[in-house]
Amino acid sequence: MNKAVYPGSFDPMTLGHLDIIKRASKIFDELTVSVLDNHSKTPLFSVDERVNILKEATKDIPNVKVESFSGLLVDYAREKDFKVSIRGLRAITDLEYELQIAQTNRMLSSGALDTLFLTTAAEYSYLSSSGVKEIASFGGDILGCVPRFVADLVYAKYGIDKHDDLAGEVHNEQK
Repeated sequence: MNKAVYPGSFDPMTLGHLDIIKRASKIFDELTVSVLDNHSKTPLFSVDERVNILKEATKDIPNVKVESFSGLLVDYAREKDFKVSIRGLRAITDLEYELQIAQTNRMLSSGALDTLFLTTAAEYSYLSSSGVKEIASFGGDILGCVPRFVADLVYAKYGIDKHDDLAGEVHNEQK
């Protein structure tokens, strides 16, 4: 079976992440989206919440599984027999950072883990989870950045009631 892992923090998952997931799922028989449990960061969503968000967002993609991991990606990949890690690139500035990680993972895995870079669709090239959180924390509109249900969850985390704004958006889309 041709399978790959798409690791990340996904805090929160964006439309850019979903773009990469959909495209990678067409390349591989099985794609596992793995949420990193990084104890050195304070995420907006817990690991379980992020896993559940990704499961909801990918429920219509039959060959995508979602789970979590902690520790080194190479150890996780070895345990699950992944030979390919998927990474998304938004801009050339991502390449240097991602290339260093890919080369380190290849070295740590003795060449057993390769990285496949997918460039995100141009309309999502500006998206980042940290940017989404910053916009939302000030009550800004993140509906073009994340699925609607994720926007609701993000606003709820910040205690922002956007129900009226979102209801109006739904009404406008139905016209």
